Amino acid sequence: HVQLVESGGGSVQAGGSLRLSCTASGYTSSRRCMGWFRQAPGKEREGVARIYTGGGRTYYADSVKGRLTISEDSSKNTVYLQIDSLKPEDTAMYYCAAASACAAYARPADFRYWGQGTQVTVS
Repeated sequence: HVQLVESGGGSVQAGGSLRLSCTASGYTSSRRCMGWFRQAPGKEREGVARIYTGGGRTYYADSVKGRLTISEDSSKNTVYLQIDSLKPEDTAMYYCAAASACAAYARPADFRYWGQGTQVTVS
């Protein structure tokens, strides 16, 4: 039974930084696509970053390139999302998700497992 647990959200001032964490359990394989999505009220869920674990490629949405960094600690089965230079428009619920492979585009429907989300509020 795969579980994803996010943490690290909070309320911050514009210009600040946050690091979100997502710890996975229940996997038998170390290779998978881990993605971070966000959803603001009234908006569609948006994929912002993905990583193919085990030292694979990283992918970023054009809208966040340069401010977000996705990384992993395989010893902890944890994926991180560092968000710098936070803007009010970054305010959203941030979700961690897992898929067997990273497709060319971050489509929520491609991700089978989801965490409960962690709220990021920027003022």
